[in-house]
Amino acid sequence: MRSRLLIATAALAIAGPAHALHPSPLVDAEWLEGQLGSDDLVVLDVRSAIDDGGDRESFEAARIPSSRYSSYTDAGWRESRDGVAGLMPDVEDLETLIGGLGIDNDDTVVVVPAGTGPTDFGSAARIYWTFKALGHDEVTILNGGFTGWEQQGFEIASGSASDPETVDFSATLQEQLLATTEEVEAAREAGEQLVDARPPAFYRGENQSPAARVPGTIPASVNLPHDGSLEAREGAYYLQPDSLMARINELELDHDAPTVAFCNTGHWAASGWFQLSEIGGLDNVTMYDGSMAAWTRDDERPVQMADRGTVSVGELAN
Repeated sequence: MRSRLLIATAALAIAGPAHALHPSPLVDAEWLEGQLGSDDLVVLDVRSAIDDGGDRESFEAARIPSSRYSSYTDAGWRESRDGVAGLMPDVEDLETLIGGLGIDNDDTVVVVPAGTGPTDFGSAARIYWTFKALGHDEVTILNGGFTGWEQQGFEIASGSASDPETVDFSATLQEQLLATTEEVEAAREAGEQLVDARPPAFYRGENQSPAARVPGTIPASVNLPHDGSLEAREGAYYLQPDSLMARINELELDHDAPTVAFCNTGHWAASGWFQLSEIGGLDNVTMYDGSMAAWTRDDERPVQMADRGTVSVGELAN
């Protein structure tokens, strides 16, 4: 029964409803083309240099009609604090950022990545998660991103884009979607589900991010690589729900149990959270934005490596 329910959830995620409000988490270009011009619909293009996705100049050269631009890497969607990169900014700063894009609490936001690679998809997933964490549920991701839109022959706009009028956006932090380091420590001690969204070489401790002090993963975690179900089609990358469901089922995760998604700096983790929570149907998933960058700050915390087992950060750092 659970398997049939999961397959139904995946189908809904792709099909989406027939109207602009309350969209499914993942929509396709045909759906979006039918909604352009709808009241309270904002198409938010978040292309950046990630996976050679582009920048504002690229956006002004070719974009979805009526879309607005906000660089994922440069606009302030993430910040560094106390030596840890990729953290969620203060709620007030995000309210200012979003309101400055002309987005208010009544708008439905379609987040558009470049569509040029699996890591680029994480840009849309992280901004999607940010809206959800701020209490704004009217948000979705365009599967295939701008590249998919362009490859499928839908209308393209170009030329200088004027800045939208600033509006008020009011947020209410949904703390259940954001895991702190202390909460992750407690989750590990309680035997709750920890999901590492990094590629396998990072999970095994063979590769190390410069943001983390040491290689390895949080002990007892399982690996759901962020890119495992993102497939290229005519140059654009699409999340494939059927493939994702199979991979989630292979991990034998409890869909009702508390689950924490993490990576190096909360980018791939956002893809992991989106895949588990919004497509996979797990009911209680949080995202650890500090991830291994924050976890490895303390010499006493444990990390697990494929070739050494569980050791302390201090043992590896020294």
